[in-house]
Amino acid sequence: MEVKTSFSKASRIPETVSTLINEDFVLVHQQSEDTSGKDEKPQLKVFSNGDDQLEKAMEEILRDSEKDQNNFTAPREGSSDASSQADGSAGQTNQPSLHLVLDPSTTEISAPRPSSPSEPLEEDSVLFNKLTYLGSTKVSAPRNEPEALHAMATMKSSSQAPSPVTLYVPNIPEGSVRIIDQSSNVEIASFPIYKVLFCVRGQNGTSESDCFAFTESSCGTEEFQIHVFSCEIKEAVSRILYSFSTAFKRSSKQASDHVKDFVLPTPDSDVYTFSVSLEVKEDDGKGNFSPVPKDREKLYFKLKQGIEKKVVITVQQLSNKELAIERCFGMLLSPGRNVRNSDMHLLDMESMGKSSDGKAYVITGMWNPNAPMFLVLNEETPKDKRVFMTVAVDMVVTEVVEPVRFLLETVVRVYPANERFWYFSRKTFTETFYMKLKQSEGKSHTSGGDAIYEVVSLQRESAREEELVSPTSGGGPMSSQEDEAEEESDNELSSGTGDVSKDCPEKILYSWGELLGRWHNNLVVRPNGLSTLVKSGVPEALRAEVWQLLAGCHDNQAMLDKYRVLITMDSAQESVITRDIHRTFPAHDYFKDTEGDGQESLYKICKAYSVYDEDIGYCQGQSFLAAVLLLHMPEEQAFCVFVKIMYDYGLRDLYRNNFEDLHCKFFQLEKLMQEQLPDLHSHFSDLNLEAHMYASQWFLTLFTAKFPLCMVFHIIDLLLCEGMNIIFHVALALLKTSKEDLLQADFEGALKFFRVQLPKRYRAEENARRLMEQACNIKVPTKKLKKYEREYQTMRESQLQQEDPMDRYKVKFTCYNEPCYMPQEFLPGSYFTC
Repeated sequence: MEVKTSFSKASRIPETVSTLINEDFVLVHQQSEDTSGKDEKPQLKVFSNGDDQLEKAMEEILRDSEKDQNNFTAPREGSSDASSQADGSAGQTNQPSLHLVLDPSTTEISAPRPSSPSEPLEEDSVLFNKLTYLGSTKVSAPRNEPEALHAMATMKSSSQAPSPVTLYVPNIPEGSVRIIDQSSNVEIASFPIYKVLFCVRGQNGTSESDCFAFTESSCGTEEFQIHVFSCEIKEAVSRILYSFSTAFKRSSKQASDHVKDFVLPTPDSDVYTFSVSLEVKEDDGKGNFSPVPKDREKLYFKLKQGIEKKVVITVQQLSNKELAIERCFGMLLSPGRNVRNSDMHLLDMESMGKSSDGKAYVITGMWNPNAPMFLVLNEETPKDKRVFMTVAVDMVVTEVVEPVRFLLETVVRVYPANERFWYFSRKTFTETFYMKLKQSEGKSHTSGGDAIYEVVSLQRESAREEELVSPTSGGGPMSSQEDEAEEESDNELSSGTGDVSKDCPEKILYSWGELLGRWHNNLVVRPNGLSTLVKSGVPEALRAEVWQLLAGCHDNQAMLDKYRVLITMDSAQESVITRDIHRTFPAHDYFKDTEGDGQESLYKICKAYSVYDEDIGYCQGQSFLAAVLLLHMPEEQAFCVFVKIMYDYGLRDLYRNNFEDLHCKFFQLEKLMQEQLPDLHSHFSDLNLEAHMYASQWFLTLFTAKFPLCMVFHIIDLLLCEGMNIIFHVALALLKTSKEDLLQADFEGALKFFRVQLPKRYRAEENARRLMEQACNIKVPTKKLKKYEREYQTMRESQLQQEDPMDRYKVKFTCYNEPCYMPQEFLPGSYFTC
């Protein structure tokens, strides 16, 4: 099985999981009970069938859930065809392609769900092949493990015509579990994830050890069905159960947001639930209007300047007695959020009426973006800003006295009219509304005999979350106030922080495509124009390919084979590596899970290098660079590039000879400061603030330890293209842009600034881009660096002559025979061990 999404190790997957729509997940004892008839708090049941590691693994998942962390890396969208997911693809996501070779013909990937009139156009799911559907049967206790195992054994032994199927497990809270017949591609069954109550796998040592099953309540509250499957690859059962447990958590989190304030609606309840969807369409120049794309991660609308638009609102009632929508008498739009009613602008109505399946009411309005009142929504949005948009529809409902207004607020970004989007989502923007009604005292019934109601309250499901955000009106571009407050706080920026945009103008992609074509025709020589393109940053989608080409290890089969041997060997530094792994990029989803795929791959790279490099071995700080590479390529290729940077680019030299070369870099940096920033150099001298006190991380981790990823990736672009001297360029750029702040700081204040405030300034990609542009324009002549190196060597020779020869011999002997420890002041709050 080729795994294209990030999962925890198979040994960490629970044997059984159980859920209700509104539960919190907790561990319970292994004894099985029929809980279907009991009024107790819903629980996530974990029956490990004798494997204590499984229960321990689930405890970890639950602890992470309590911290409100997302422990599942969002999988990519793609085809279910395994052959379409090439190992060497040019980094279509910042997640690497990881490979657990169980069966080359089986693939587990994200897949879109076919659309239907009442469903979103696209649904993220994890797809499992090589499964056989053994059928379904009724059960009376849907969460009773013995009954489920008995049903599983019965279905396994009596199944006459097992059917090869594909199983879809959703990655979104409102998604559905789907069973598709592989031969006919026909859907056998589909269940919303919140109606799946319980999952269980067969016990080891039995004929059902390759089976799993789940129970669901879609047939009604009095009847429950269990669906049984067998898996051609026994090990994959654990991964399937992990996907179910992750889906349960997402579904429960979404439901718990509103269960505190609302009882689940029943036909007799006074709460009516509505789903309201927003879609924006733009004139494609061919006489049609096409839906605008949305960002794949943050789901904001991507609008183009000056192009006529349509706004489509779909209203569908989800619960309680059906209310009759007569018409919409107004669609309104405004820039901003929390806007006043007087600031909303009426759109021209194009159409309204029921959808083709009769389940929803669809309203379409025309939007002229060139109108003066919509100016903010027609100006190009800066990269580090965001713009809010508010859309509302006023609906006339037969049974309700007053009009009902459904109001949606969303984030948009405006791009030039000729912009092309390469990475996007077409998911529908949907809000759930809860309308509480009471019977009107004045009018008791309509002409048709139905009761007349008044609206008591109308609340969005996301209302509580939005209250946490500072209200902003006016609609202009805004920087997050939370970010500004965070920048002033004393909290350090966690490593692995920051979003990296995958958008790239078509012109730049074309330039890279033409250059890569020439490069592949002659891999011996770098093509003309490469340096100019790299200075602007390599497109995120191309970094995996370009980094390997720049490092010269795009086809290093010998090193790939060497890596596969190295990871099987023992390392004397395994305990140090294990300790450091969980501290590497804790802010990034891929590396959050203890013993997850990210930490597993990172551990293997660090361990392999510690065996490969017998002189230096593993040193603290190396894991950050390895993690950056792992975010762009599989671990084998990441190891090859890592070795190249350490050896050919000279990073390992900084760790040698008691860090002698590192001290030389500090000397060179201070000399460059003295020449280019004399006032700051003088101030640091007065404070006795030396370069090693703030720049050790810069050189030893290549800025990867503390700075946002958008800046880190750009630095690695330049390093692989220009060499290690780019570190001086970036260091001087940081010092120049921060000079005014540093001149005002005392010793402690300056160290705190370097540690806390400085990295936070470059969380916005635009700020990082400007910094890198300045770094590229700073002149650091190689001849001058050579001159400073000779001066340092002369100074060191003079110092060594004044030392006791025996002391010098002891230092040298220690360096070659024992682990060397970097002085603690080299890295505030930590130290390096080699």
